[in-house]
Amino acid sequence: MASSSGLRSGEQRSGREGSDETVISASDTIFALASGHGRSGICVVRLSGPGTRVALEVMAGGMSAPRRLTLRTLSHPASAEPLDRALVAWMPGPESFTGEDQAELHIHGGLAVRSAVLGALAALDGFRPAEPGEFTRRAFLNARMDLSEVEGLADLIDAETEAQRRQALRQLQGSLGHLVEDWRERLIDILASLEACLDFSDEGDLALVLERPIAIEVEGLAAELRRHLADQGRGERLRDGFVVVLAGPVNAGKSTLLNALARREIAIVAATPGTTRDPVEAHCDLDGLPVTFIDTAGLRETEDEVEQQGIARTKARVRAADLVLWLEGPEKQAVRNPVNGAPALHVRTKADLAPAPGGTNGELVVSARTGFGMDQLLARVREFAEAGMGRGDGVITRERHRIALQEVAASLERGSAALSSGSVELGAEDVRLALRTLGEITGRVDVEQVLDRIFASFCIGK
Repeated sequence: MASSSGLRSGEQRSGREGSDETVISASDTIFALASGHGRSGICVVRLSGPGTRVALEVMAGGMSAPRRLTLRTLSHPASAEPLDRALVAWMPGPESFTGEDQAELHIHGGLAVRSAVLGALAALDGFRPAEPGEFTRRAFLNARMDLSEVEGLADLIDAETEAQRRQALRQLQGSLGHLVEDWRERLIDILASLEACLDFSDEGDLALVLERPIAIEVEGLAAELRRHLADQGRGERLRDGFVVVLAGPVNAGKSTLLNALARREIAIVAATPGTTRDPVEAHCDLDGLPVTFIDTAGLRETEDEVEQQGIARTKARVRAADLVLWLEGPEKQAVRNPVNGAPALHVRTKADLAPAPGGTNGELVVSARTGFGMDQLLARVREFAEAGMGRGDGVITRERHRIALQEVAASLERGSAALSSGSVELGAEDVRLALRTLGEITGRVDVEQVLDRIFASFCIGK
């Protein structure tokens, strides 16, 4: 796997967008908390780099058996003052997470103990606190993970629902990476055949025999990519969450319904029309699916400039929603429905006040106050969410993946057309471009800017 080109061996860039870029040495030994901040029973400190062995020798009395927890007394390297009784794990490289010598110190989680141990590590020559995501970045640079697996790890850490966990774990285990590697190997074979055609261009019959099946193979690979791209963005939607917008006329019960869905009072409820001005969100776990319900300003004709801004925001949210719940109370109001063909469910609210609780033409009838019809409403929302996101079986999980695969497919389609018209040189160049773009997904080409964006989102100890 190619590492970051343009850098000297043992160096990597560090910095966030908008800040001065610095170069830090990968020969440093890094350390950081791998567990949460705050008081706890146990706190885990991770170390990685060439000085890990030295740290264990001077602070823990030597290395333990590899990959086994051993009880040791940790001491300050300068004063030899005891700091804590801890469990120590020694993980020699290259068979470690980062590919380097690594260790974990399982210390007591009090603030004083944590500060003392981190301070002792900082006193060692060549040691420094890790940058955000630097452990995982080293794993990538040492070919322990590809970029798609790195992103899967980040998503696994951030997963809030069962479906998100399942999808992130599949990505971490290489579901996309293995597929991309298969495509890459096939493209390499295709390119080798095209090079043979160019080398034997004076052998007219031989070149012709080779070109036709190659063109068919390129076209077939492009079609295969297009099939994966035609997934309606299920992976990205699951990663980001399914957005359901509550819209309708004023006093239709949107805020009351949002509070019932969230099971807590997060939106102000009042009889005064136009109470809700700004969208209010509730993030929910709907049977393992991440769903965000958004309460919006009621729609009506008004001269109030502030309310007009709220209504404009409602219409914008409706246009961007994955599903719209169009709410109306028992009394129909003359308000134009702005859904315009977007996925929508029509819901009649305040069933506890309505004389007859039956809906017509697929209309759902609910009462947020009594709970009537809420199970049916959630079941319908779940159907839409699962159809739009799946259950964690998405292969493409980020916009970066989708853009790259779209470019690959377009290059292959151009290449197929060029080969079909007899232009082997142009076809080969399109295949080379497709091969390079495909490598951006897993990190087989220079992707330094992509790396900075990915690893800046990690926590310090990862």
